[in-house]
This record gives sequence, structure tokens and C-alpha cells, in this order.
Amino acid sequence: MDAWITHLLQLFSLPEVGLSTVFVVALVSATLLPMGSEPAVFALVKLNPELFWPAVLVATAGNTLGGAVSYWMGLGAHAALDKARGHATHVHALDWLQRFGPKACLLSWLPAVGDPLCAVAGWLKMPFWPCVAYMAVGKLLRYVTMTAALLWVFPGIYTP
Repeated sequence: MDAWITHLLQLFSLPEVGLSTVFVVALVSATLLPMGSEPAVFALVKLNPELFWPAVLVATAGNTLGGAVSYWMGLGAHAALDKARGHATHVHALDWLQRFGPKACLLSWLPAVGDPLCAVAGWLKMPFWPCVAYMAVGKLLRYVTMTAALLWVFPGIYTP
């Protein structure tokens, strides 16, 4: 049973391009596309334990950049809607989020709601750089926690 898991990890980690693969998967998964980057990070780290911090940092950078793309998509959507309607659009349901400001982007690591939250930050025209900084902190904590937890739960899947 362990042999097929090891083979699957090797297939997904793409050791010859490991960190760049992690970056691209993390970037794409932070946009509004339904995709998870944790399996790619876990597979790379499981096959190359010395790459724990580089993989976590590269995934954080890619995921944060993807969050910034989502932010700009939200900002652009708001501008396009305002232009099409001929007046400013205000969604009352988002008032509570605006009250927290860029700090709400700390929650960008949450599954299902985190990535759209980045787009909503752009929609609400929150300050870009503080939003990106809070996204980066939240995403870094997610990758450290998730990768460490997976390594703890599956300690003996692959041993070089």
C-alpha cells in the first residue's frame, strides 16, 4: 500500500521542477479556480524534507500573488459595474467586512471563502498593500500549519 502512495507523491511533486511547480499551483489555486495547492507542497516536502521552508515560502509567495490577482479582479469588476450602471454600487451586506478593513485579509487562508475574500477586498477598494501584507501572513501560517500537520499525520509514507 505504501508503494502506490510513494509513487503518487513522486508523480505530483515533479522533483525536476518542484519549487516552480509549487509556485504555479499555489498562484492558480489562489484565484477563483477551485484547486488546492497543499497536496503539491506536501508531496514536494515529503520527497525532499530539506525543502520544507523553501516550499512553504514559495507557496506563500505564489498564493499571495494569486490573492493580489483576485483583489485586482474584484476592483476591476466593481469599476466595470459602476460604469455600466452609471453610478456607484454599494452592497450593504459587505459593510461588516469593510469595518475590519485590510485585516480581514488575514482570513484569506480559509478554504472556500478565503480566495473570494481577496476579490471582495478589491471590490471594497481596500488599500492594496496592507491587504497583500495581511494575505501573506495568513497564507504563510496556513502553509506552515498544513504542511507540518500532514507530515505529522503521515510520517512514514516516504523515507529516502
